[in-house]
Amino acid sequence: MAARFFAPPPDLAGYLTSIYRLDLTVADGETVVDWLQPEWGNLRVFSGAMPWAQVGTGEVVDKARFTVTGPSSRATRFALGTTRMWGIGMLPLGWARFVGRPAAPYANMLADAERTPEFVHFRALPGIFGEAPDDEVEMQRIVAILRGLGQPVPDEERIVRVHNAMVELGVATVADFADLAGVSVRALERTCRRHFGLPPKLLLRRQRFMRSLAAWMLGGMGKWTAAIDELYTDQSHFNHEFHEFMGMGPSEYAALPHPILSAFMEQRAKTWGSPAQTLDRPGGKTA
Repeated sequence: MAARFFAPPPDLAGYLTSIYRLDLTVADGETVVDWLQPEWGNLRVFSGAMPWAQVGTGEVVDKARFTVTGPSSRATRFALGTTRMWGIGMLPLGWARFVGRPAAPYANMLADAERTPEFVHFRALPGIFGEAPDDEVEMQRIVAILRGLGQPVPDEERIVRVHNAMVELGVATVADFADLAGVSVRALERTCRRHFGLPPKLLLRRQRFMRSLAAWMLGGMGKWTAAIDELYTDQSHFNHEFHEFMGMGPSEYAALPHPILSAFMEQRAKTWGSPAQTLDRPGGKTA
């Protein structure tokens, strides 16, 4: 497996987490299975094997060369063979600009983008691949496509303030979240559901969980106790939340192989400064 992360150009930096390329090679006819953690909305295109994937207990998407996911609070189980993939991670502000629809109806959604009318304006993305792989050329094609899309976002300043508040350490309650963002609790609820896809309390829970999961995966995947976020009341609290987000307990997850995700997060942390999209600040990179 070889992964590479690209910083979006300055005019797109506030809207995207990163643009990333994955080259995966496995034995003929074989696939690798892994579980993707909760994340923001993503566009992914494939040249080679196409994935089998499912978010939580939702609809299975199989053999789609172009997939779209909404903001998620559930793990995505996937199987993938030899392929070349490009992914585009959209921050909440990016979803507002490039998708232009309220995010809540798309929470925990996984779909074939070419069969989903709301995403037809991204139809040029599967055409980025040439006869021979070329990172720089393919990246330029992605940027050119994105620059031709999008619309002004009236709530841009508020979305950024809410996002900045969300990724701050130690934000334990919705009231604290709203106060830090400089909005009322009611306005926070509306902003989060419309642009972030999830209610504010769930977003805070997801942040706490993702800080813990990232710390565990980057810390050698040993005992969980050293990785558990300080906002969890005890081990039992963490175990319950782990099951909510990943569909299994931490011991069960630890016993499974994570050939793609562990390497992917490690490389992302080294080159991008953040191991997971949900830990990125609005302007990119780590919280």
